[in-house]
This record gives sequence, C-alpha cells and structure tokens, in this order.
Amino acid sequence: MSSLVVLESRSVLRFCRVLLRPGIRLYTAGASVGDVLLDVCLRRRFILGEGLSAASILRGGHSLGPPGIQMKKNLIKQWWEMVELSREHVLPIDTSLHPPGPTGLPRQDLLQGALRHYVSCLELVNWKLPFGIAEVGKCFHTIADGDCRSGERTLGSLCWFCSSKTLSQWRDYWLRHRLLWWRRFAQVPSGFGSSERQDMDGVRAIDISYDFPWGREVVETLRTMDDSALTQMHAGSTTRLRVCLHHQGRDGRRSVLPHLLWLSSDLDRGWLAYISDALSENPSPPRTVLKFHPSLAPIKVALDLGKGPAVDLRLVCQGLASELRASRISVWPGYLDTPQTPLERLFIKYDEMGVLFTVLVSDVTLESGLLHLRHRDTTIRETLHISKLRGLLAQHMAAANTL
Repeated sequence: MSSLVVLESRSVLRFCRVLLRPGIRLYTAGASVGDVLLDVCLRRRFILGEGLSAASILRGGHSLGPPGIQMKKNLIKQWWEMVELSREHVLPIDTSLHPPGPTGLPRQDLLQGALRHYVSCLELVNWKLPFGIAEVGKCFHTIADGDCRSGERTLGSLCWFCSSKTLSQWRDYWLRHRLLWWRRFAQVPSGFGSSERQDMDGVRAIDISYDFPWGREVVETLRTMDDSALTQMHAGSTTRLRVCLHHQGRDGRRSVLPHLLWLSSDLDRGWLAYISDALSENPSPPRTVLKFHPSLAPIKVALDLGKGPAVDLRLVCQGLASELRASRISVWPGYLDTPQTPLERLFIKYDEMGVLFTVLVSDVTLESGLLHLRHRDTTIRETLHISKLRGLLAQHMAAANTL
C-alpha cells in the first residue's frame, strides 16, 4: 500500500523530490489535488513520464507531450499578443542563447539582450521615450544553492524604458495590467496575487504568484532599476550612449539615460499554474475535468464516431477536420482510433484532456446531415446540422478571445 504524504512545503524543489520517492502518493491537505493533477498530466500526456527521474525534473530535462506543448504554445501566443497590443512602440528581439564574451555561458535571463541592443532599438522609435523591448526564449538557472546543475526554462521578458519621473506611474500601470492578464485566463482568478520585496541586489521587486496545491510560487517578477543597468552594460563603449543622449537632447532639453522597469515571466511555471487552476472535480457524475480557458485549451474539438458504418463516418470526419483546421481550430482525430469506445469513457477521456467540444458523427449524419455536439463545461449535448458546425465554433472562439 502506498504511503500518504501531505504536501505543506512551498518549494517546487521539495515537491519534486517527494514526488519521485518510490511507493509514495501525493495528497494536499484536505484533498488529493496534487495526486489527481500529476495523474492527469501523465495519463493524458501533458508531461511524458517515461524515464522521468529526480535529476531530469530538477534540471528541467523532462519532456512535454502533444497537448502539453500545444498549450504552452497557446500561452506564449497570448503573451506576445499582450506585448504587441498593450502599448505603442514595443519592439520584439531574438538574442543568442550564449551572449558574446569570453565566458560563453548560457544566459540566465533575457535582460542583458535588451540592454545590449537598447541604442539600436531606440533609433527605430526616433529616439523617443517611453518604449519597450520584448523577447521570449530559453534560459538556464541553478537548481538549488550549492548545486552546479542547471535547469532549462522558457522566459518572457519586457524591458520598459522611461524617465525617472514617470517610473513609479509605469510600475503601477504594468503591475495592474499584468495581474489582470494572469487572472484573465484563470477559472479561479484569486489564485493569482502580488507581493513586494527587495531582491539580493537591493532592487525593488514585485512578484506575481500562483497558489499551487503545495504553496505559492512566483510566475512573474517586476523590477525597477535606475540608469546604472545601461551604463554597466556599455561601460567599455560609451560612444553609442553619448550618441543616444545627443539625439534625445536635440530639442534643447537636458537629456539623461532612462530608468527601467523589467518584467520577467516564467512561462513554464505559468503553464503549470494554468493546468492546476483548470483542474476540476465534478461530483455528479464523478469526473475530472481540465477547464482551460478557450484561448489556452490545447484542443478545441474532438471528432469521433457514433453508431454507423465506420468507413463512411471516417470520411465525413476527415472532411470536417480539414474544414475546421482551415479555420485554425485545433482538432483531435478520435475517429482514427480502431476500437470504438463507449460514449461515457470517451467523454471522460476528452474532459481530462481539456477538449472544449466533442463532435459525434453517426448514421444519422449520413441520412440527414445532423450530428451531436457536447460542451465540456456544461456536458449538454445538442443536435445541429453539419453545415453550421464551423460557424458555431468560430463564433465561440471569437467570443472567448474577448473574455
């Protein structure tokens, strides 16, 4: 019989170490949320579990399965849309994983790339403040104190350059904006909160955290910095900074280097936060559901077979799948599975994958063009004509993007 472990630690590191002890099941205080979360992620291949070890998890070497990577892509897409639509003059860049220099070590954050290319980007916006530099990319970090092993993570970074007089206003703006963004996609928005601290370098920081079953973990940090960040980066070559100051001061005003608000998002931890947030246990009928926000759901529609001639029904499903994909609606081709699955088991499977809609094609579809549509969150099944399916789903997705 497996042991019972009550997770009280706030540390993901401790969580992983406990997780991988043989014969141990995970439970949170009062409910088995951690146990169910891990089980669903492994069985539905959000995380690929074969060959997992403590070392591979601690250094970020575990793999994401098809629904896991698709959901992560959706989250990154929403992050970029936030950056592009939030303010004017936010410029995207893509820098090297190994910054130039004698050390050649992999980067630990995305700040240095923005600082290095500050002058070039400022020229593109006609030397005017404020403006931002944004990037998404892989970084490496030390797993634990005294441990030389490194872990891989995907970060999103926005460096917002502004005058010292407006820094506090921009800090308040971006904190409000980012907290609303994280809460926008959550089933339980209160799971995301913020707190202020000073980091080891004495820099003022505001953390946005999520309340995981094992405790609160930071998903994003906002830091405010003075102009020393730029001067240190360009200490060996101040000519470009002088050119920058010259252009900024052309209108006769005194020109100074800008201050900086740096927003760093841990998109891997954010990905896990949204899976934890989506996990729902419905008592009647008993079922586990991943209620992802439609914009994050890795699969929008599952196409499957009801009663009828399998060969003919698969042809109908293939045509529907092509039509939906042409409208950029992701489809799970359940109709390709050889053995037919009882409907209730089928619905359990798709609920645990977070699929928004299940479409059943049957002999009735061949006769009259009618098919069955089931909604994940309501479990209501409705009948509609095959010609109306794409329009209905497109309308639903468009409405979800405005939530």
